[in-house]
Amino acid sequence: MTQIGTQNNTNQINTSFLYKELSYELQGCFFEIRKEYGPGQKESIYANLLVECLQNKNISLDKEKPIKIYSFKTGKVMGSYKPDLIVDNKIIVEVKSSSFTTQKDEKQLYYYLRNSKYEVGYLVNFSTKKLYLKRIIYTNDKKPFLKV
Repeated sequence: MTQIGTQNNTNQINTSFLYKELSYELQGCFFEIRKEYGPGQKESIYANLLVECLQNKNISLDKEKPIKIYSFKTGKVMGSYKPDLIVDNKIIVEVKSSSFTTQKDEKQLYYYLRNSKYEVGYLVNFSTKKLYLKRIIYTNDKKPFLKV
């Protein structure tokens, strides 16, 4: 997975990879779990396996921690979502276990990122024919509520 460059105010392309080392560790866990357990486990099993893998690597995480969702217009908190995992208070992870991944699954993670302070998210589906892994970026410079 590579990050698509984003433009900043000087019209230069920013090619930095947000949370490169942490992303590498996460992806390693995803592949290790899929290799060892294959497809077909329940979503909660994969989430627990991921927690165990990250804890073994001494990476902090929160399971189903509420994240604040902000109004674009006023910056006020409008409610909260509970993503499956927040890794090192930097990356949101949504775990799925179904025979295919839908646009609704991807949009869910996209909206988590768009409406919160988090910039990086992973959607991982362990039960597709091949491991489905998507890294989504929504940088904070595009979020007007953080400037209010």
